[in-house]
Amino acid sequence: MTIEYSGKGDPARSLALLWRTSERTSRKGKPDLSVDKIVRAAIEVADAEGLQALSMRRVAEKLGVGTMSLYTYVPGKPELFDVMLDTVYGETARPEDVPGGWRGRLALIARENWALYVRHPWLLQVATSRPVLGPNVVAKYDYELRAVSGIGLTDVEMDSVITLITGFVHGTARGAVEAAQAESATGMSDDQWWAAHAPFLSRIADASRYPTAARVGEAAAEALGGAYSAEHAFKFGLERVLDGIEALIAGRAS
Repeated sequence: MTIEYSGKGDPARSLALLWRTSERTSRKGKPDLSVDKIVRAAIEVADAEGLQALSMRRVAEKLGVGTMSLYTYVPGKPELFDVMLDTVYGETARPEDVPGGWRGRLALIARENWALYVRHPWLLQVATSRPVLGPNVVAKYDYELRAVSGIGLTDVEMDSVITLITGFVHGTARGAVEAAQAESATGMSDDQWWAAHAPFLSRIADASRYPTAARVGEAAAEALGGAYSAEHAFKFGLERVLDGIEALIAGRAS
């Protein structure tokens, strides 16, 4: 699996692109091209074909222009990638009035991040320990922090809570995306896979030897409609994460 790292581009050039402080159309530039159009085409390539297909040449093909035309607007792939990330992070909804207090606000943030990974599965292949310092990333972080502002947490704890929520979503979204891609990658649906393995499982699955696994596995499969449900994992896990945060806040009040 291809892993990309954010923040690899030239800092000055990346920040100029991210904040659009120096965008201009040169005489050599295509009048129908812009940074925004190039970035949108790159996102469409990554969405449809994955990060392994992303290149300046492929984006140029998508736009129907020569590869060198892109360099009038974007210095290179690292800088383009940073702007792609910042652009998709700008898609999350950020309403000010969310019912349910801080739990409702964090639940919304979790759902919005989940939906972002589902729309753009390639985000799961991005290492963001060096964050993209663009306007959408900063606005998203600020909004998410305000969800837990004034509820009894220190500034460091506020940051840690958001890291906890987004980290949880990242893990469960990976399971959801992998499950969704399994059929196209293997040419076999979940039902077909289980049907193919069932005759062999009946020979090796000894309920007397593995009683707990047999009991729990059967109960889970019946309840979830299969061996795994990404939706259930997300909902169940999110509630437990929120319960833990609530316990932390309650401990301050006691």
